Amino acid sequence: MNHSALTAPALREWDLLLAASSPTLGDDDLSYVRSRLGASLKWDALLRLADQHGTSSLLYQNLVRVESAVPPAVLASLRQSHERNIHKSLFLTRELIRILDCASGLGVDVIPYKGVVLSEVYYADMAMRQSGDLDLFVRKQDVVRIKSAIHNLGYAPRVFIPEDAERDYIDSGYEFTFDSPAGKNLLELQWALQPRFYAVEFDMDGLFERAVNVTVAGRHVKTPSSEDLLLILSMHAAKHVWRRLIWLCDIVQIVKLGRVNWDWVQSQAHELGIARILHITLLLAKRFLAANIPAAIEPAILADKAAYGFTEQIADSVVAGTIYEEEKVSYFRLMMRLRERKADRLKFLARLTFTPGPGEWEAMRLPRPLFPLYRIVRLARLASRFSR
Repeated sequence: MNHSALTAPALREWDLLLAASSPTLGDDDLSYVRSRLGASLKWDALLRLADQHGTSSLLYQNLVRVESAVPPAVLASLRQSHERNIHKSLFLTRELIRILDCASGLGVDVIPYKGVVLSEVYYADMAMRQSGDLDLFVRKQDVVRIKSAIHNLGYAPRVFIPEDAERDYIDSGYEFTFDSPAGKNLLELQWALQPRFYAVEFDMDGLFERAVNVTVAGRHVKTPSSEDLLLILSMHAAKHVWRRLIWLCDIVQIVKLGRVNWDWVQSQAHELGIARILHITLLLAKRFLAANIPAAIEPAILADKAAYGFTEQIADSVVAGTIYEEEKVSYFRLMMRLRERKADRLKFLARLTFTPGPGEWEAMRLPRPLFPLYRIVRLARLASRFSR
């Protein structure tokens, strides 16, 4: 775990960032933002925080409304960042349409989420949030076909998986990440929500059935329902210990639309064993962004005393800039503790220990009949890593 503590003056910049990280600030909110501006504000620190948390475009939109109180150089820097994000969003949208056309020609269903689609649907502006890549869900049985097809579009997998190991990887893994001539990590093709060892048996077939039609850049596409998206984004934020503010902004925007079936969300969260993760996400959104807790789920959150303790711990780590390294014991211990059921914690530990992945295949090449021995390779690599 790396820890970089904010100095006391930086808390002023953090407070301003929180106040200005909404696409719909009212007059009272804007007055508060104006009150936080002043000569003592460290503008460089504010810009770094906004970039780190993916909220530069939101900050720009709101500071433009009080531009007389903002140094011109600061607004110019934010404007440049926002314009770069517009260009990146337009590029990603073009790439998304190319991939969707390719998948359609194969008769393969593809569901984009996050990124430009989430921004267009829930912020009403594809460039209102920073988008670094494309995230697409596909059905497991379609992975090999779509992977081969998008290779012809110029995308190459980041990690080489031997052909005789590919099926095993698809069974135990959850995504392929692709580079293109335009940049690294531009495309993530996912057939599961998370790596298998996280022990969340998300119903991917149901996700495709419940997907809704939306319009992005004039193109009709399907994306997860609001209910599925709340669970997906909560799990994604938890996986990265909620370290970026934009992920909570996304949750707030989904909830604000008011079209969420909270009975279904709670039922599904309990079935998956991620109710506490959902509760922590909503509590953090309240803590940082003053978001209201929906009345339908408030009693369950109030009853989850452990969620409040985790919220305090995680909120402190977010403000302090703590980064949990995802290959460290402390990170895996936290991921286990976030689960409310002992059975899920034990399943997480067992799968973490015995599920091989690309690291094991890259460390040692075994012939197909000896693939079961990769579990031993996995154990050896974990033991070496955790003993450091």
